[in-house]
Amino acid sequence: MHTYTKIDPLLWTGRKSGQQLYLHEKVICIDLNSEQIPSINGQSWAILGYACDEGVKRNEGRIGAALGPYAIRKQLAKLPNHLTENALLLDTGTVDCNDGDLKKTQTALSRTVTQLLNQNTFPILLGGGHDMAYGHYNGIKNYLAMKGKNKSIGIINFDAHFDLRTNQTNNNSGTPFYQIAQDCKLEQSNFRYMCLGIREDANNSTLYDTAKDLGVAYVEKANFNLLYFDEIKEKIAQFAKKVDYIYTTIDLDGFSSAYAPGVSAASPMGFSPEIVLECLKIIMASKKMISLDIAEMNPTYDIDQQTAKLAASLVHFVIHHSQ
Repeated sequence: MHTYTKIDPLLWTGRKSGQQLYLHEKVICIDLNSEQIPSINGQSWAILGYACDEGVKRNEGRIGAALGPYAIRKQLAKLPNHLTENALLLDTGTVDCNDGDLKKTQTALSRTVTQLLNQNTFPILLGGGHDMAYGHYNGIKNYLAMKGKNKSIGIINFDAHFDLRTNQTNNNSGTPFYQIAQDCKLEQSNFRYMCLGIREDANNSTLYDTAKDLGVAYVEKANFNLLYFDEIKEKIAQFAKKVDYIYTTIDLDGFSSAYAPGVSAASPMGFSPEIVLECLKIIMASKKMISLDIAEMNPTYDIDQQTAKLAASLVHFVIHHSQ
């Protein structure tokens, strides 16, 4: 079965201005199998879909995340374009999981992320289950290895869950960071992982113990709001100092269902968009963020495209504030 599909340009539609006032007029759709990313002097962002909810299914979550990348694109297309003329916004297609082979899909994703980084563009991945994180991380790691760079990668995860479940039974959307930690152990490298928004009612005691054993830094949801922003800012800054690159991942189920009902594991007890935007500013200001993904978008349970609009606005924020 195919694991890569070029995006249909017709998906990118919206109000027509004839002046590139909207992102659907700015975006360029690229087939990575046959086309090269154009070389430019300005910045370049590459959107890549991860149409897979096999990991969510294995983790006993609500099915539907495979449709997430398309739902986010539809909302992103309508948003205004404030990018500079020489900036590139690309849609580089979707990695699919049509046969339930999660390992193959993660490998294809890893290979594609490496390809994008090699072509001097900033990957923005849209999911899809959070199992995306394992393939995404390995794509970054392989890129740095190919460049001969012995550099450290720190992971900052906006999430209600640690996603540190053991993968003894199978790999799923709850195991990606445990898998990365085990790989780091085998490679005798440091596992650098920070979680922002962790909820006590979303993680059992074993997961807290695992986080402690692995030296995971985290901020619980009770303290993850603008009232505690000075402390959060300092924790992010200290984390960033210890790594060469930052891979940022946003799990939409970390947000309150008031903002994000369309996710695999919704809860009203999550965090708000404002604190995430302020934290993203700090991460981007470090000049170390190498890649980004947004996980667990599930259009089946969305209300008035609310969650897709939130995800699209997060992407819009990142591409316009990292210029």
